[in-house]
Amino acid sequence: MLKSKKNRDNRGFKAGGAVASAFCLMLAASLGCSSDPSTGNAGGAGGALGSSAGSTTRAGSANGGAANGGAASGGAANGGAANGGAASGGAGAPSGAAGQANGNAGAAAGGASAGAPTAGNAGAPVSGGSGGTVAMAGAGGGSSSGCTRELLKATIDSYFKALATHDPSTLPLADTLKFTENGQASKPADAPLWKTAGALKYVHSALDTETCMSASEAVVPDGTKDIPVAVRLKLVNQKITEIETIAARAGDYTGVTSNTAALAASKDTIRWEEPVPADKRNTRAELTGWMTKYFKQFPAGVCNTTSTCKRMENGGGNFVCSEGASCAASSSSTVLNPRLVIADVETGLGVGFTLFTGGHPDMHMFKMYGGQVYAVSAILSKGDSTGWD
Repeated sequence: MLKSKKNRDNRGFKAGGAVASAFCLMLAASLGCSSDPSTGNAGGAGGALGSSAGSTTRAGSANGGAANGGAASGGAANGGAANGGAASGGAGAPSGAAGQANGNAGAAAGGASAGAPTAGNAGAPVSGGSGGTVAMAGAGGGSSSGCTRELLKATIDSYFKALATHDPSTLPLADTLKFTENGQASKPADAPLWKTAGALKYVHSALDTETCMSASEAVVPDGTKDIPVAVRLKLVNQKITEIETIAARAGDYTGVTSNTAALAASKDTIRWEEPVPADKRNTRAELTGWMTKYFKQFPAGVCNTTSTCKRMENGGGNFVCSEGASCAASSSSTVLNPRLVIADVETGLGVGFTLFTGGHPDMHMFKMYGGQVYAVSAILSKGDSTGWD
């Protein structure tokens, strides 16, 4: 995420949020993953840059960067990537597999084109970054316990309907459910948004059937005011085991003024959920690797973005992705910790979670195809922790 205070920051970055280590666990009776630290861990790294004024930092997009695959029960897999090369991921026990290669992450904002990829302003993907690892949940390289895109979509729909009626009892919640809103753990019914939310106004989602997780950017009424909301749902055996919510209210993130209308309009300009033609799809390793490097080397990992690539923060901004950023070679630096990274290969969406500099739980989503990043969108709130570190 980048901030546009050129007078003071000289294209400095405003940083906010989201990907710490994610952890993949496989129980004997089910195939599933958990990002709760109690189930496993893998180090990650991200990147952030303080502003010249010292008051805030701002996030920008970064790309490329391989990451080590997270350990699963019975084994772990490392993903590697070379410039322009494919990444290999080794698998441990069937309960988990992981591998990341260099990828490109994107920028999201209304003006990004969704047409055919153009020549990348940074050329081929940057080689995998060193020094950081990201846990990647999996189930033998396939869908987790029969997880399908249809199941994930239906669960998202049910979730927002239940949220609007303030009644979580209608959802298939696991006994072991972990729920957070802006880093604070609670029961869903006790969370602030579950007491005030109205009917869903807009949503686009990434669907990761390997981890059986979804990540959504939405516009939801919070009382009388529409706000940007990010929601991650995790299912195991068709029950919701994890709910991570970022509700961006006024004053939570002062880098950019929220713009829910622009976030909703990005459906037509970015076409987030539109499938990418098979010959232009990036691999899972490339998608997760781009996000990993984005956070690790921020803001010096912004590579392979198109000239039309735009970035939004809570729907606001509409910045050029490369503004105030650079494309450096991979390094072992760690600025922001990529706690969890998921990917939707079919639609070319990658999603990362971190705690952004200044205390901002953050979810980044990007659109990528043909090795190029076309859009990046981040939703950030306020909190001392993500609740999942």
